[in-house]
Amino acid sequence: MSAAARRQRPFGHWSPQIGEPWVIAGPCSAESLEQVLETARALKADGRTLLFRAGVWKPRTRPGTFEGAGYNALEWLQIMRAEVGLPFVVEVGNPQHVERALAAKADAVWLGARTTVSPFYVQEIAEALKGANIPVLVKNPIHADLGLWIGALERLDKLGSSDLAAVHRGFFTANPEPYRNDPRWELTFELRRHAPDLPIFCDPSHIAGQRDLVESVAQIAMDLALDGLMIEIHPSPDDALSDAAQQITPARLSALLDRLANYLERADPEAILTSLSADREGLDFIDAQLVELLQNRQQIVERLAQRKLEIGASVFQMDRWINMLEQREAQAKDIGIDPKYVRAFFELVHRYSVQHQAAIYQAQRREEP
Repeated sequence: MSAAARRQRPFGHWSPQIGEPWVIAGPCSAESLEQVLETARALKADGRTLLFRAGVWKPRTRPGTFEGAGYNALEWLQIMRAEVGLPFVVEVGNPQHVERALAAKADAVWLGARTTVSPFYVQEIAEALKGANIPVLVKNPIHADLGLWIGALERLDKLGSSDLAAVHRGFFTANPEPYRNDPRWELTFELRRHAPDLPIFCDPSHIAGQRDLVESVAQIAMDLALDGLMIEIHPSPDDALSDAAQQITPARLSALLDRLANYLERADPEAILTSLSADREGLDFIDAQLVELLQNRQQIVERLAQRKLEIGASVFQMDRWINMLEQREAQAKDIGIDPKYVRAFFELVHRYSVQHQAAIYQAQRREEP
């Protein structure tokens, strides 16, 4: 199913204009009734936000920081819906949150990254949602574990939460530069392959971590045919009580969506296929050659493993690895390829090479009398 076709299918009771992404927007945290109303009125006036997001209970890393306004925030969101007319979605982290959100007649709920990481939490929430018939969004777990993400969706589905969507908000890593969280876009491809009809939103705010990068991340998400955006909006971002650096103003969101709309209007799927077909055939040819070269490389690796066994050498030779990596990075730089790209490629190749040699060592030693 194409991205355009998926966007035409409603998530919950909402559907964007044909060719436009779903947009979920609102503050990181509901801080006051005035802040909620001011933000919602601006988003309503723009007309492209389908669902108003706001944190009610905030899972902060350390105590003493703003952890959400709780039940008061739910009341503010109910007032906002009555006065402004936007449906709202809140994060739930335990069955008590679910109970309160359902009592407030929340229009949808989401599971955050710190919840998705635990099958225990997800199971409890799935059981609390049983029979509620409410749309549920599931953010990816903090760490890049596709199984946990899919497992959370499956747990909810098995207990009756069939109106589901995923939210890609990036993954923790020690060095995510220039972002707050590593996008690891390839995991959204795998999720799409596993569940082709599942709407997948992107949360560019949490990936970017700083407002000047939010639009570029949103653009990449659209380039990769994700279905919608979940963006943090605040009327005065610098004064926000949580995640101030990554929130943008309603006016900035409008400008961002205008630019995305212009881009999406230019994207004719049939014209794209026609114009790209020749180069794609060229890539297919090169990729087939790469696989054959990798086969040739593996054969050499197997011979090396046997010789290392004969002379009593270890599988991993640090000096050789460092020297080879430096040579390939220098070569990449000389011919105008990003050395980081080449390094990542050879790190993957080398990891499998070492694993293959280690397996040969183990098999050989099992055969020895």
